[in-house]
Amino acid sequence: MAVPPAAALMGGMLSPTQVKRSWYIWFFQMAGLPEMVVPTDDFAFIADLWADWSPGYDATTDVAAVAAALGDPVNLAAAVGYYRAMFDPTKHLDTYADAQAATQLPTPQPTLYLHGANDGCLGVEMVAAAAAALPAQGSRVDVVPDAGHFLQLERPAVVNQLVVDFLAG
Repeated sequence: MAVPPAAALMGGMLSPTQVKRSWYIWFFQMAGLPEMVVPTDDFAFIADLWADWSPGYDATTDVAAVAAALGDPVNLAAAVGYYRAMFDPTKHLDTYADAQAATQLPTPQPTLYLHGANDGCLGVEMVAAAAAALPAQGSRVDVVPDAGHFLQLERPAVVNQLVVDFLAG
């Protein structure tokens, strides 16, 4: 949901528009700076990201929960560390090599992929690549109107119905 399969994601990440949307990934590569900036002004950084990613959605309650979780410096370091590990092979463990390689393959079972039409984190133009990366038999891609990156929070009834219909189908 909202993040295409890895094989589809990589191609879309190279478009100039998506590179601009993904600035935060590069920001998180800077040693120490994100740990100083993210918590300032009551985690305004997180509120701003959510506002960009899900325009029009009132994320006040959700951002407060994220801020509470990231308030512990250990948790913030882990969250930023996730992005740093993407580009640092010394943080990749051989134990997970097979699982990591499997992310580049089509899903082995029919898959429902959902994406918000107004997603400001990963643009809706990635949907076509997502559809191509899924097994043709039984898979489905749906774009949820009037929803951004956090479509399950913005349009829970629509998302839930799409999931139920897919599972029942």
